[in-house]
Amino acid sequence: MRTHFSDLPKTALGASYWLFAVYLVLPLALMMAMSFKDANFIAFPIGKWTLDWYGKVLHDKQFLAASLYSIGIALATTICATIIGVWIALLVSAENIWGKPAIFALACLPAVVPGLINAISMRIFIRAVDIPTGTFAIILSHTVHAVPFVVIMVLTRLRSMPANLVDAARDLGADPFVAFLRVTIPYLMPALLGGMIFCVLTSIDDFVRTFFLGGYQPTLPMLIFAKVQGGMSPEINAMATIVLVVTTAVGLYAEYLTRRSRS
Repeated sequence: MRTHFSDLPKTALGASYWLFAVYLVLPLALMMAMSFKDANFIAFPIGKWTLDWYGKVLHDKQFLAASLYSIGIALATTICATIIGVWIALLVSAENIWGKPAIFALACLPAVVPGLINAISMRIFIRAVDIPTGTFAIILSHTVHAVPFVVIMVLTRLRSMPANLVDAARDLGADPFVAFLRVTIPYLMPALLGGMIFCVLTSIDDFVRTFFLGGYQPTLPMLIFAKVQGGMSPEINAMATIVLVVTTAVGLYAEYLTRRSRS
C-alpha cells in the first residue's frame, strides 16, 4: 500500500506532462490538418484532402517577398546581435572590470521588458533621433531584443572554459587576437550556434516590434496578420504550417550542430 501511494506523485507528474503536451501539440495539429482541406473555409469534417493551398502559397509573390524580407532582417539581426553579445559576454567575464553586474543587467534588460513596452520605447527613440521606420529600425529593435540571449548563452559557455587554454596559446607565441580566434571562438561555437539560431527564429517570428517600427514592406508575420483580417482560410493555415516546419527543422539542425560541436 505504501508503494502504491508513493507512485501517485510520479503518476500525476507523468499525466500532467502528457496533458500539457497535448495542449501544446493539438492546436498545431489542427492547424496543419486544416491546411489540407479542399474548401475555402475552416471547419470539420474535412471532406477531401488537397495540396492545392500549398501550391497557391508557394506561387504567391507576396508570401515569397515577405519571406525573403524576413530572412534578410533575421540574418542582419543575427550578425549584429552576435557581435554585440560576444563583446558584452567577454567584457563581463573579464577581470578588473568595474560595474560588471550593472553591465550584465543592462544588457539583459530587453529580455524582461514586455515586448509592447519595448516596441513603444523604440518607436519613441527612432523618432527622437530622426530614424525613419522601415528595415533599419526593425533590425535595430530586433537586435536589442536578441542581444541578451546571446550574452547569456556565451557567458555560460565562457565560465566553463579552462583558463589554461588561452594561457597555453599565449605561451606558444599567439597574440591575444590569434588566441581569441583559434582558441576562444572554437570553444564558444556551441553557444554561438545556439544563440545565432535563436536570433534568427525570434526575429522571423517577431510581430509586435515589426508592427510598430515597420514600413510599407511587410514581413512574414505582418503579411499573415493582414490576411487574417480578411478571414481565416486554409491558405493561411498552409502559410503557418510552412513557417512551422521550416523553423522546427532549423531548430533541430541547430541542436544537432550544438551536440556535434560538444562531442
